[in-house]
Amino acid sequence: MVFKAAAVQMCSGVDPEKNAESMARLVREAARRGAIYVQTPEMTGAVQKDRAGLAAVLRDEETDLIVKKASELAKELGIHLHVGSTAIKLADGKIANRAFLFGPDGKKITSYDKIHMFDVDLDNGESWRESAVYRPGERAVVADLPFAKLGFGVCYDVRFPHLFRAEAMAGAQILTTPAAFTKQTGEAHWEILLRARAIENGAYVISAAQAGVHEDGRETFGHSMIVGPWGKVLASAGGTGEDVVVAEIDLEAVKACRAKIPNLKNGRDFALDIAPVLAKGGVTV
Repeated sequence: MVFKAAAVQMCSGVDPEKNAESMARLVREAARRGAIYVQTPEMTGAVQKDRAGLAAVLRDEETDLIVKKASELAKELGIHLHVGSTAIKLADGKIANRAFLFGPDGKKITSYDKIHMFDVDLDNGESWRESAVYRPGERAVVADLPFAKLGFGVCYDVRFPHLFRAEAMAGAQILTTPAAFTKQTGEAHWEILLRARAIENGAYVISAAQAGVHEDGRETFGHSMIVGPWGKVLASAGGTGEDVVVAEIDLEAVKACRAKIPNLKNGRDFALDIAPVLAKGGVTV
């Protein structure tokens, strides 16, 4: 099957209502350009590093503004709409960094909670502790859609190839990594990671990103991207501000790549031995 997919690039602020309006405008543009699958970035609903500010706009899944608007848009446009993620209030006081997929009837097909938490100290002074606020997910997700099997990930998940290998082994032909990558890590690794996940799994990778300087002072890398299963970048946005990138997805290309390099079939289980260190004279120490 051949169809068009789109990655919507945003620069979300702290107000979910304004972000929902921006999302709607950009998703409509993607649909106008022929995309039947449209993906938005991580934290579509609000990019807000102030915990009190984020808490003030949090809602549960049933009343969340982005969830409601995405459902309406999917039905209005007759598309599959993938909200890369938005912050969802949980009953235990924690927050889920949750992705949603809506079908053309407006109903939720599935959701996915980001598994790997971005707990790092960067050498430019930035420090992130997602686990202090967010509850990590515990399940990988593959959605069997009419046009393809879709595997889920969010941002930092892209650095954990075993997640996407598991999804590819379960039949995923498209892997997704919507993100809000920092500028420093994005400049160093973004494209390399996306192309690597595509190549090693013989799959398309679609990654909608946040881009530019946000209201809360954060700066994200952008460069929303669609990568083919042979590792070629099929479409890419710039590094600042809103954009919509569209590419043609041909599932025969997935089949062809996996036939040329059948590493999904050729993988083998193995044991791991930790060899002892030898001194110069060959004596084990």
